[in-house]
Amino acid sequence: MEIKVGDIVARKSYNNDIYFKVNEVIETDSGEVRVKLLGLDVRLFADSPVEDLVKVDADNIREYRKKFIRTNNNCLKRIIEKRLKERGNDLFRSGNKIEENFFEIPGRVLHIDGNLEYLNLCMAIYGQLGIPAKGANVPEGEQPASVPGLIKKCSPDILVLTGHDGIIRSGADFTDLNNYHNSRYFVKAVKAARFIECNMDNLIIFAGACQSHYEALLQAGANYASAPQRVMIHAFDPVFIVEKVAFTSFNKTIATSEVIENTITGIEGLGGIETRGKLRRGFPKSPY
Repeated sequence: MEIKVGDIVARKSYNNDIYFKVNEVIETDSGEVRVKLLGLDVRLFADSPVEDLVKVDADNIREYRKKFIRTNNNCLKRIIEKRLKERGNDLFRSGNKIEENFFEIPGRVLHIDGNLEYLNLCMAIYGQLGIPAKGANVPEGEQPASVPGLIKKCSPDILVLTGHDGIIRSGADFTDLNNYHNSRYFVKAVKAARFIECNMDNLIIFAGACQSHYEALLQAGANYASAPQRVMIHAFDPVFIVEKVAFTSFNKTIATSEVIENTITGIEGLGGIETRGKLRRGFPKSPY
């Protein structure tokens, strides 16, 4: 069986649980053929011997993508319903019906992603959620050098640093940054961003991907990061975290549990610190 770049495959040793796209096929000095893989719906980077892979047929890929879309749509629906309910509660507490004539300015997002396909999907979700966002496709290893210039150019309220990641040696020291494919780059990128803006309420940062070094990312200055239990995270989890921050008033501190409720993966894959929201309301709304 020939495996080539772009094929959709699964790993036999993991009971074909996750579907991957083949990113690179490499022959080692010893003659072994190894394949670098990127998760289809999770932000996982994996490396596998070619013998452990099986191609996924079109019917199974179709069903896999349907499940992905269904899960995402259910999460979007839940988020929008929650936002409308909270908006109604705010108006009720104000006791002033004239405030219904307000307009909203949510936080602005700069999303730097190592995967162009995921970035494009995330940008579409930002649009559906009404979040002003700019995207930049930058490989994980180049993100630390790119962050300062992109921040100065885009002036975001919220910065997302992500792509793919994963543990290199299962069972090895999880505190060692060298045991992760890309966590060290995310850490350096967060530090570069904090050199530009050190205030954690002025610039909100989400950083990480599947199995990333959660503690190191928070210590570097991220408000939110993955992955506390070194699990997979869904491709859109960073966007769903951003939504909560972007549409929570600047005068409110968001409990981390409320942010994580927005996600698909939950607390095993995502966490962070108390952070102020980025939404500002204006009055009156212009008829034009």
